[in-house]
Amino acid sequence: MLKALLTDIDGTITDPSRRINTGAIAAIRSLVDSGTEVILASGNTACFMDALCKMLGTRGSFIAENGGVYRIGFSGPLRIHGDVAIAKKAVDILKDHLSRTGSVLDLYSENYRFSDRAFARTVPAETVRQVLSGLPVQVIDTGFAIHVQETGVNKGTALAALAVEIGVNLPDFLAVGDSVNDVPMLERAGIGVAVANAHPDAKKAAAYVTGKEYGDGFIEAVERYRSYFRAR
Repeated sequence: MLKALLTDIDGTITDPSRRINTGAIAAIRSLVDSGTEVILASGNTACFMDALCKMLGTRGSFIAENGGVYRIGFSGPLRIHGDVAIAKKAVDILKDHLSRTGSVLDLYSENYRFSDRAFARTVPAETVRQVLSGLPVQVIDTGFAIHVQETGVNKGTALAALAVEIGVNLPDFLAVGDSVNDVPMLERAGIGVAVANAHPDAKKAAAYVTGKEYGDGFIEAVERYRSYFRAR
């Protein structure tokens, strides 16, 4: 019934301090070794995701920058959704506004982002939304960083495009996540699972909420639906 697993990273296969749960690594590798396509999804950069795919043992497919970038396998080209110029312009406006109050944005990996801009949560997300109100951008607070990105780009739109390329229908995906930026992929996948520590919006979008938190919750999700992969 299920042919692919799409999983968020931070807060889903990690603990609060971003340490990856070793049991989650074992669960991912067991699925990969049995022939299941495992795709990592994150707000992180493409280069970060490339390294993580290698170390976790997947076949290299990922969604990065909250859906702004995705890739099929290690040798596939980067597919970029969203105009980074729009995000950059919005952040420049935000910088100008904050400079009047003496505040400075702590931007993350600016030279390695192709679709969005991300920065430390030192400025309230609501303040960012107010400053950028009226611009064609969305402001996403993942709990680990704040992202500014062209409106309409998300993990769900990337999943839909990626699914077509790999020839797997959306109902054949299991998606696991914890944050508001995971909601679109949880809604589009055949089965969406939120780990117990998830944001209320993610829990509402999910078909199942685990009893355990973080990486232990991810393991619970895999074990709950493992037989669905075997049935295909």
